[in-house]
Amino acid sequence: MKLEICVDSMESALIAQEAGADRVELCSCLNCGGLTPSLGAITSAKSLLTIPVHVLIRSRVGDFCYSDLEFQQMLRDVRLAKDTKTEGVVLGILTPEGNVDIFRTGLLIEAARPLSVTFHRAFDFCADPLQAMEELISLGVDRILTSGQKNTAKEGTALLKDLIKQADNRIIIMPGAGINSQNLLELIKETQAKEVHLSASKFIPSPMLFKPGLIPQGFGNPELSLRQADGDEIRKIRRLLS
Repeated sequence: MKLEICVDSMESALIAQEAGADRVELCSCLNCGGLTPSLGAITSAKSLLTIPVHVLIRSRVGDFCYSDLEFQQMLRDVRLAKDTKTEGVVLGILTPEGNVDIFRTGLLIEAARPLSVTFHRAFDFCADPLQAMEELISLGVDRILTSGQKNTAKEGTALLKDLIKQADNRIIIMPGAGINSQNLLELIKETQAKEVHLSASKFIPSPMLFKPGLIPQGFGNPELSLRQADGDEIRKIRRLLS
């Protein structure tokens, strides 16, 4: 059973590793669903961690239907991740109709190899998830991160079960969203998943002594508290998976 922890800081990455994560998905801005991390963050993670680092390739918030300019940016980000010797990339592109953008996804995969490739939760916006899975298998994608097209993996259990059954070990279906130490074992029992993805995070107070208490200035967090991986929760989950 593989445990992937999604992190957006070096502190969280180190906490995840020390608590027993098998790998991290490195991003920025977890509070907005995750974006591509900076080159500095990627190189820092590679210098500090001994577990695999998978880099999120997502150029902006919003949907997963990208312009040509955005796609070119994603290609460059994939190549940069590859140049820094990361172990994998996490990506997803859809057509306006809600199908996998087969051509452009294929180009990203080609640019990424031999890195591991995960298709992220863009999958949860696909019109036909079972067909989309078959297309991703044909493209050679290694795993799909999905909540079963629901807000949480627990709510999406039925589809997760169907996906894992149809996949028949041809691709890894990795449940993610809302997974914690309270619902993990039931989810695994019902779906037979072999990998799980979660942030296992908590908010900690800001170390700032001066807090004017004014407008949030676009940060969406007027108290400037920090989101960080919860080592105790990750250790608890690691014990449950042992």
